[in-house]
Amino acid sequence: MAVTEAELRAMGVPEGEALRQARALVEHWETAGKDPEQIRSDLGAVVADPEPFRGDPERGPLARALLAAPTLPLPNSGGAPWRQWGDKLDAEAVQQMERACRLPVALAGALMPDAHVGYGLPIGGVLATDNAVIPFGVGVDIACRMKLSVLDLPLEDLERRKDRLIRAIENETRFGVGATFQHRRDHPVMDEDWSVSPVTRQYKDRAWAQLGTSGSGNHFVEFGVLTLHEPLRGLPPGQYVALLSHSGSRGTGAAVCDHYSRLAQARHPKLPRELRHLAWLDLDTAEGQEYWAAMELMGKYAAANHACIHRHIARNLGVPILLELENHHNFAWKERHRIGGREREVIVHRKGATPAGRGVLGIIPGSMASPAFVVRGKGNPASLFSAAHGAGRVMSRTAAMKRFNWKEVQRYLKERGITLISAGLDEVPMVYKDIREVMAAQSDLVEIVAQFDPRLVKMAPHGERPED
Repeated sequence: MAVTEAELRAMGVPEGEALRQARALVEHWETAGKDPEQIRSDLGAVVADPEPFRGDPERGPLARALLAAPTLPLPNSGGAPWRQWGDKLDAEAVQQMERACRLPVALAGALMPDAHVGYGLPIGGVLATDNAVIPFGVGVDIACRMKLSVLDLPLEDLERRKDRLIRAIENETRFGVGATFQHRRDHPVMDEDWSVSPVTRQYKDRAWAQLGTSGSGNHFVEFGVLTLHEPLRGLPPGQYVALLSHSGSRGTGAAVCDHYSRLAQARHPKLPRELRHLAWLDLDTAEGQEYWAAMELMGKYAAANHACIHRHIARNLGVPILLELENHHNFAWKERHRIGGREREVIVHRKGATPAGRGVLGIIPGSMASPAFVVRGKGNPASLFSAAHGAGRVMSRTAAMKRFNWKEVQRYLKERGITLISAGLDEVPMVYKDIREVMAAQSDLVEIVAQFDPRLVKMAPHGERPED
């Protein structure tokens, strides 16, 4: 066979009936002249998630054998230690955190006060693992991040020159799932080694076309008032016009997540169904190293997206940038933490969580009608040096679309001095928690350095598929 039994086992096909069905399927496809690489890809899809293939004429026997194969009981029955911040958190998000801490590679966890349900690890979930990375523990939008720039503009321009500021946003970034630039942006990130993974190699051209775009879902670009409470990097206390953006690694990051989460699931086919999206890659394997390199590249790429947005908007307005701050909140880091009585290197996944080591600056947004906060981390070891990444949703997108209408939302925004350029009804302020309550629940994790109050807000237009 072009695909050997050893390869089938390495893909995660268990012994017994499943292995027999896999061999038969490979032989059938080889006889039909199917390309070996396509065979590997198609087999991997069935092994990663057999349920959709249960009734497939060709793949069904293998899928049913995989589904019938005995699964492992929940591992690590005692569970790694973890702690939550905030009260009345979503019960399913709490259960997701509990399950994540029962993985055999889990060492410690934390759940932030903005927590809500995600795939595998909840949004707002922090998980330290032993030499292993979980693609869905990082998230679909790898390296989703915040960036704030203080611009040398008078505060009066937020009202007096509103149209000019709106045009600058609309001319210098793009919103929507497939958004691209016809005239591509330049940034050194495109000179990086994009061959670190077959996915990044394949998607490099698409990534370049999307460089400087903002995507959809909860991604935004805003102008507003930054109130600085203390001197920061040479900027004295006071009020300033600032530009704030939220987006990540676009379609390429999503493709990286999809590819490597499938590989991880194929590696661990006996995980219980509820842990399927928490499948991991050991960092001493080729796949684990590939994913890590691709994730790091996506971190640079997401940072480049924001750099282009801010640089081009500032140039459009003809003004200098006085201060820049930024941080990831969907990423994994190699860090040293004291766990189990000793200090050791661990892999810290922050899925919708902000790095908050001692003295580390970060940005935690609210909603289109509530403040964002510039914070300084307190380095609390119990949270694995982490904090919330935003307000957190209290309502699904479907529920929001049924409950709200634009007339009441526009009235709500007008009362708060917000000009909404565009957005989806599923991103209105009422679908989010009170950001001040979230901040109060994590006062032992961060201190507030500055407050940003939005004035002009642009998100993907209504009807766009969310990709956050």
